Amino acid sequence: MNIKKDELEVKKTARTTLDVLEIMELIPHRPPFLMIDKVVEMVQKESAVGIKNVSIDEPFFIGHFPKRPVLPGVLIIESMAQTAGVLVVESLGIEARGKLVYFMTIESARFRKPVFPGDQVRLEVSALRSRGPVWKFSGKAIVASKIVAEAVYSAMIMDD
Repeated sequence: MNIKKDELEVKKTARTTLDVLEIMELIPHRPPFLMIDKVVEMVQKESAVGIKNVSIDEPFFIGHFPKRPVLPGVLIIESMAQTAGVLVVESLGIEARGKLVYFMTIESARFRKPVFPGDQVRLEVSALRSRGPVWKFSGKAIVASKIVAEAVYSAMIMDD
């Protein structure tokens, strides 16, 4: 593998873990719609792993479902997308700060097991390709070493 000197410098200086405050510097989401608590692994332009700690205090549990609270599947996909958004903005650097990442497609979404309050969701996302402002990802949501959801999705980076 042939790594250019400038690519090596980026790999040396790139952050691989981010706390919630650092995440909020990169993407515009805020509670109650910020769906990731930290990023624990990141390889620039390739992959990232986010963590979502599911708490009973989250507002959607009031109605989904009152007697048996379940994290909505669309919010699991949103968590994957936010993890991917952090990866894109961090990978592109200063030029991407302040931009928004919009869904374009969601394909092959599968929901295998419900996610409950108290669960910790590991969100593993991988970039499949990028062309200009459009990126395509595959993502998996994992609880206790079991895949609970997965999807392929694409997004576009745009000015605010």
